[in-house]
Amino acid sequence: MKCPRCQGSLEELSLGDVSTVTCPHCAFADVPVEHVREDEEPESWRDAFNRFYEG
Repeated sequence: MKCPRCQGSLEELSLGDVSTVTCPHCAFADVPVEHVREDEEPESWRDAFNRFYEG
């Protein structure tokens, strides 16, 4: 298989029943990611500190 990014050779990595491909040349990894934030409203510094000191 050829890397879709650099056309180098891909290597397959497996762990148990799960496997993926990666490129040792450009660090491409066939791992799906979400690029959309799920948080509706950002947390303020005050809220973050309060959560830290309360927890």
